[in-house]
Amino acid sequence: TYPLPEAQLDRFLLQVDVGYPELAAERQILLDTTGMSDSHANAVLDAERLLGIQRLIRQMPVSEKVVDAILSLVRSARPGQGHAETDKHVAWGPGPRAGQALMLCARARALYEGRLAPSIDDVHALAEPVLQHRMALTFAARAEGIAVRDVIASLVKRNKE
Repeated sequence: TYPLPEAQLDRFLLQVDVGYPELAAERQILLDTTGMSDSHANAVLDAERLLGIQRLIRQMPVSEKVVDAILSLVRSARPGQGHAETDKHVAWGPGPRAGQALMLCARARALYEGRLAPSIDDVHALAEPVLQHRMALTFAARAEGIAVRDVIASLVKRNKE
């Protein structure tokens, strides 16, 4: 298989890395999926309710401070923006879709947690899953053993200051 091109990766909202299950969970998976019983998924939302939630998320107010935090974080992850560390470690950074994804995910996280507006903490918490597949490291960074998540953590820390 070949890795997807940058333009195709950018169309994924998040990169969520899922580890291996614990022994008990893996045992249950093994038994549930190899026996005679039929598996059945139960709907938790109907289409109308899901579309309503999506509309609500897009209507949520976002403060200028949160907008500025999103723009600052996304732009700081691009080489050529005046950050020596980024220039050294990042071959190509996130485009405008990253900001859009971060805005929508921050709103969704806020709603999920029962809040009516996203916070800068939402932006920072979602930086890694939103940005990690939208960036590529330089050869020098990879040779030093630096991972994309390390660069993102550093960017979040720098943007908190």
